[in-house]
Amino acid sequence: MTRLPRTDNGTRGQRVASRPVDRLEVAKTYKLYVGGAFPRSESGRTYPARSADGTLLAHAALASRKDLRDAVTAARTALPGWSGATAYNRGQVLYRVAEVMEGRRAQFVARVGAVEPDAEAVVAAAIDRWVWYAGWTDKIATVLGSVNPVAGPYVNFSTPVPTGVVGAVAPQGSALLGLVDVLAPVLATGCTAVVLAAQERPLPAVELGEVLATSDVPAGVANLLTGRTAELAPWLASHAEVAGLDLAGAPAELAVELERAAAETVTRVLPPGDHPGIARLRAWSEIRTVWHPVGR
Repeated sequence: MTRLPRTDNGTRGQRVASRPVDRLEVAKTYKLYVGGAFPRSESGRTYPARSADGTLLAHAALASRKDLRDAVTAARTALPGWSGATAYNRGQVLYRVAEVMEGRRAQFVARVGAVEPDAEAVVAAAIDRWVWYAGWTDKIATVLGSVNPVAGPYVNFSTPVPTGVVGAVAPQGSALLGLVDVLAPVLATGCTAVVLAAQERPLPAVELGEVLATSDVPAGVANLLTGRTAELAPWLASHAEVAGLDLAGAPAELAVELERAAAETVTRVLPPGDHPGIARLRAWSEIRTVWHPVGR
């Protein structure tokens, strides 16, 4: 019969440690959020995500050009369904995102607190920002649309419609709130999004991806990529299926290159700078006009 080894306190059976054992924690490796799923990068690459003091927090997927193309394809596929949904329904979905974030507030505070000060205030502002945009979904047409005076027996309507697939470079210094600032208005207008998360602060974006996956947001409507901004942004700017580009987080020298690339496919560009929320709602809304004859 096999005898169990004698433990430090003289008993046999389950070993009881006599002193703490030093160990290394297993750092989690996070994935991308593309098409409503969490795939690994097709390249198999990852990179370390560190706290403000340099402590290793986890590993994030290092997205490739192929991953970006897959994300744009997912966004383009999801566009008809999302843009065709009622404004009221889109508002409900965005409000649901805020609800789920509120339920996971402690996790977001921990993620943001590792890389930014005032994490409690930042997370609260991010949740409130989702609620604000949720309230705008059924008001955009009223604010941006109009009935235009014309000479003749016609009535002339101008109404906003979604631009299409919008690519965004999230601000580098604001891992969560900056990400919400570029993503939420895209979804509120009925567009779909491919967002490059802050390169050095990717984990709040990964956390947000998990919220989107459980918040009634249809697959492909929002896609989040982690990785090197300088590697991915040029391909995003030049992609023919991308109709709009938000350069909020693009460094000045890179932004010029991206604007030139976007011009090749006549992509609408929102340059770096401080743009209030209504400006982003305008940017991703195309104004179309309909003429209708009126009988006398």
